[in-house]
Amino acid sequence: MAKVYVFLANGFEDVEALIPVDVLRRGGVEVITVSITGDSQVVETAHNVQIVADAMIEDCDFSDADLLFLPGGMPGASNLYGHEGVRQAVLAQAKAGKKVAAICAAPAVVLAQLGVLDGKRATCYPGFEQMLTKADYTADLVTVDGNITTAEGPAAAFPFAYELLSQLVSKEVSDQIAEGMRFKHLMA
Repeated sequence: MAKVYVFLANGFEDVEALIPVDVLRRGGVEVITVSITGDSQVVETAHNVQIVADAMIEDCDFSDADLLFLPGGMPGASNLYGHEGVRQAVLAQAKAGKKVAAICAAPAVVLAQLGVLDGKRATCYPGFEQMLTKADYTADLVTVDGNITTAEGPAAAFPFAYELLSQLVSKEVSDQIAEGMRFKHLMA
């Protein structure tokens, strides 16, 4: 079973984190939400919703991760970048050629500043693309380049989640989940 860690920082965008968590879990992926707050498993979203994470970052070993996922939102993405443990985990994952995914502001605010997007095609929330100085900005809803998957913003949460599920399990399972959630019906 594939294993995904989702970093949650105060100020993360609700749907950008929770839709992928939901879709991946429906598809049989083990998803562990990780609080980086330092003092509590409770993380507050950009819209003041309290979420209880599965684990604290200090208690996690990311060496078994198939994917590390960074939701966007502000100041959530800045809080992710400001955390040394997140930066180290993302850099180790990327250097190992393992999957890293980010949505909205996180591709620019975290991945680009770490150099993870250097020479890669990537997307992010409009207005943050100027931070992608060493990446090829696509402006697409979802962009995949090798082991890196990026997405534009809240509206991309479902297509992004189905793309990640395709990568981690299979396109067939992803399509089945999308149909069951009526997403395929919406797009027809």
